[in-house]
Amino acid sequence: MAAAQQAVHDGSTLVEAVKTTARLVPRQVTDELELAKLELGHKKARVGGIATFGVLALVFLALLVIALVVAAIAGLATVLPLWLSALAISAALLVLVGIAGLVAYRKFKALLPLLPENAWRGIRHDLGIAREGRHFDASTLDPEKRDKAERKARKAESDAAREKAKAEKAAKAAAQGPKASQAELIERTAARREHLLALRQELLEQADIKKQAAHYVGVAKDRVGESARSVAKGALSHGLETAKTRWKPLAVFAVSAAACVVFLRRLFKK
Repeated sequence: MAAAQQAVHDGSTLVEAVKTTARLVPRQVTDELELAKLELGHKKARVGGIATFGVLALVFLALLVIALVVAAIAGLATVLPLWLSALAISAALLVLVGIAGLVAYRKFKALLPLLPENAWRGIRHDLGIAREGRHFDASTLDPEKRDKAERKARKAESDAAREKAKAEKAAKAAAQGPKASQAELIERTAARREHLLALRQELLEQADIKKQAAHYVGVAKDRVGESARSVAKGALSHGLETAKTRWKPLAVFAVSAAACVVFLRRLFKK
C-alpha cells in the first residue's frame, strides 16, 4: 500500500515537474526575445549616430572633391593665388573628413559584436543547462574572460616557479659559501691537477699489473696443457705395452691349440 502511494506521489511529482517546465520554457524564451529587442533598439540608436557621422564624412568628401576641382580649374585658368586658397580649403575639409571617419570607426568598434550579447549568452546558458543540468560550467560562455583567467593563472605559476628557482639558486650559493679569489682558484686547480696525475699513474700501474697477470695466466695454461698432453701420451703407450705383454702368451697358446686340433683330426682320419 505504501509502495503504491509512493509510486502515485512520484508520478504526480513528475507530472508537476513537466508542467512547470512547459510553463517556464516559453516565458524564458519570451524574456530572451524581449531582451534581444531592447538591445537591438539601443544598438539601433547608436547605429543611427554612426550613420549620421558617416553621411557627414561623405558630405565633406564631396566638398573636398569640389574644392579640388575648383582649385585645379583656378590653377589652370590663371596664375593668380586663387588656387592656393582653394587648396587650403581642401586641406581643411580633408581634416574634417578624417575626424568624422575616426569617430565613426570608434563608435562602430565599440558596437561590436552586432549580435545582442546578453540575449545570446542567456540562450546559450539555457541550452547548456538543458544539456548538462547543474554540471554546466557557465564560465565557458565567456571564453575571453576564461582565457584571461587562465593566462593570469599561468603567469602566476611561472612567476612562482621563477621565484622558487631564484630562492634555490640563492640557497645553493649560500651553501657553497663566498666565491673564491683568483689565488685560491689557482691553488685549488693546481692541487686538483696533482691529484688527477696521481690517479692516472695508479690507473696505469693497475693496467700493467692486469696485463702481466693475464700473461702469466696464459703461460700457466699452456704449461698445464702440455703436461696434460704428455701424461695422456705416456699413459696410452704404457697401456699398449701392457696389452702386448698380456696378450702375447695367449696368442701363442691359441696357435698351439689350433695346430694340435688339426694334427689330431688328420691322425683320426688315417
